[in-house]
Amino acid sequence: MSEKNSHNSDRLVSLDAYRGLTMFLLVAEAAWVYQTFLDAFPSGSFAHVLFTQFTHHPWNGLRFWDLIQPFFMFIVGVAMPFSLNKRLTLEGNRSKVTRHILRRCLLLFLFGTGLHCVYNQKLVFELWNVLTQLSFTILLTYFLMGHSIKFQLGVSFGLLILTELLYRVYDPVSPFVLGENFGSFVDLFLMGKINSGGWVAINCIPTAAHTIWGASCGNLLLSQRKDFEKIKIMLMAGIVGLLLGYGLDLLGITPIVKRISTSSFVLASGGWALLTLAFFYWLVDVKKRQSWAWTFVIVGMNPIFIYLFAEILGHRWLYGFLGIFSVGFLEPLGVSETLLAILTALLTLGAMWYLCYFLYKKKIFFKI
Repeated sequence: MSEKNSHNSDRLVSLDAYRGLTMFLLVAEAAWVYQTFLDAFPSGSFAHVLFTQFTHHPWNGLRFWDLIQPFFMFIVGVAMPFSLNKRLTLEGNRSKVTRHILRRCLLLFLFGTGLHCVYNQKLVFELWNVLTQLSFTILLTYFLMGHSIKFQLGVSFGLLILTELLYRVYDPVSPFVLGENFGSFVDLFLMGKINSGGWVAINCIPTAAHTIWGASCGNLLLSQRKDFEKIKIMLMAGIVGLLLGYGLDLLGITPIVKRISTSSFVLASGGWALLTLAFFYWLVDVKKRQSWAWTFVIVGMNPIFIYLFAEILGHRWLYGFLGIFSVGFLEPLGVSETLLAILTALLTLGAMWYLCYFLYKKKIFFKI
């Protein structure tokens, strides 16, 4: 792997691995891997319970899959100081960088809203996609990066407090009820509809904290502090996030609800994101255990492209296309329908991974 440690380069292998693994998990979901395994095992079995962790919690609670979007938004933040420093060096002009960020956020917004048109097979205006929300969190984080770390953290916690107030003022008695909360009220105003799964557009406000915290970590990793100090700070911050997030939920103050990104959810998931970054940095950049990461790094080198490809063509076309051959060749051999579905999902995942590998080998990287 050509990337070097942060001491010698503006690129972290640990960050590439973290992003790559997150993207690989997202691609696997689009390939129907988790769903086919979930369908293969009876309800209540260990395997079924295990693969349930790769689905979103219906409301109050936290599953592994609920962490993927926070990880994604956090990683984007971590990468921002690295990419912006590089772009400032190349451009030498802050205004040009600002125009680039504005253009990028506009494209993310359009990609996010466009995906919902693909999902619905017609023109719609829906603001629930992660790319749409990322367009807001990146823009806000960018304009905060010129301020002190205390100011950035103050704004991030201010956003969580604001979220708490908005929900509680709207309904002081039951502020976090599915479909009857402040977020759903805003959606009715903005889009004239409520998401059937309970997702709300104003999630971009509290989850901006993930991107802000990520940028703070990026600056920490770029600093001259010793590796031990960097890891210690991230570990301590992660533990505090977990204690606050789970504490608010267990004490009955604010439930952990990913679908409306309650403050307790943002704190708990942010804590896990920090601990994961600390682990990746320790393992990959400090201990130099990098050989395993290559499989995932190549997936994370074109994150927006592979996300869009997976969402548009993954389970909507590629799975069915490859199923023609997997079913056609294996069904006559007596392979069960369940096993055929699993094999097709794995083939779909493999095909999308190979696409990332092909682009990586050809040095084709899609930037926005």
